[in-house]
Order: sequence, then structure tokens, then C-alpha cells
Amino acid sequence: MGYVNSDQGDDAPLAVKILIAGGFGVGKTTMVGAVSEVAPLRTEEYLTHASVGVDDLEDLSGKSTTTVALDFGRISIGSGLVLYLFGTPGQERFWFMWNDLVNGALGAVVVVDTRRLEVSFASIDFFEGRGIPFVVGVNCFHGVRDRTPEEIRAALDLDPQVPLLLFDARERRQGRDVLLALIDQLMAARPHTTPHPVP
Repeated sequence: MGYVNSDQGDDAPLAVKILIAGGFGVGKTTMVGAVSEVAPLRTEEYLTHASVGVDDLEDLSGKSTTTVALDFGRISIGSGLVLYLFGTPGQERFWFMWNDLVNGALGAVVVVDTRRLEVSFASIDFFEGRGIPFVVGVNCFHGVRDRTPEEIRAALDLDPQVPLLLFDARERRQGRDVLLALIDQLMAARPHTTPHPVP
């Protein structure tokens, strides 16, 4: 999985691994499910009384499940590029898995929720600390845009070169636009190199 078979010839699409990251309940699973051209693999479990006091459910009254390992999906960008999407778990107790999931990833989308920006600080720090290119996708739940992009950028203390896009994680086209912004960033960062296949 995630590699180009040399027997397929020169016309085989390039496979690239991308992480979809962010805090608990920001819309990572929703985004992967919306953009994936195959039925997404999900490792969700129901939230139970055991998570009370552990998982912050403020502003998440409708949330009944949570990702405990990863989400996986796939989307083709034209005929020459296939993105393999790995959604990370958002709760702090599952962050140890990120060190494995990041292996082979060329970039990431950090999904944020303006109602709870603080839950995405750790994701931004994770990719900045490892020098992995990323874009920020601001999930505008139900079309609500209560802060300007400039206000969000300042609150997240983002470097000026990090793209920030407003989108609805439920909408395939908008999710695809966020992924295309990441691909543009990756190509701009490596103008004279071709991304290697995912190991």
C-alpha cells in the first residue's frame, strides 16, 4: 500500500501519504470520509461514561464516537497523483500513534475549529517541530465564520508562509481544495525534485 508498482510502467500514478490531523472533534474523520473516493476505513468507538472528565465535549453535544487509531481514505488528483489520507486520533492519550503515522508522510492538513482553537496547538507544534509542510483548514461548521482568517492566523501564531483556508469538512469539493493547497505548497518547497513514493 502506498507505493508505485514498477511493473505498471511509467504511466502509474505517484502515491503520496498525507496526514489529516488536529484536535479532538474538529472534523478530521468527516473530511477523510467526504473526500475519499473509496469507502473510508474508520477505527471509531462510541464515547462512553469512561471518557467523562477525560475528553472535553464542550461545544460537541452531537458527538457520539471518536477515532481511536486512524482514519484512512484515498483520492486521485488527476491521473498522475494519488493521495493516501491518514486521519490521526485527536485525544491526547492516543497521540503516541502520531509518531508511527507520520512515517513516510510528505505533508499534513491541520483541521481547526474556531470554537476550540486551543485543541489544535499541539498538532501545529508537531509538524513545525519535524519540519513537515502543512496547511491549516478551518472547519466552518454549518457555515459559521465567526473570525477572520487574519484573526485565526494570529491566534494560532502561524508563520506567514503556512496556507490557511476556510472550508466545510463535509463538502468534498472544499476538502479537495484544501488538499490541492497542500500539494501546491509541497511542489513550491521542492521545485526541482519529485516526491518519492510512500514506503
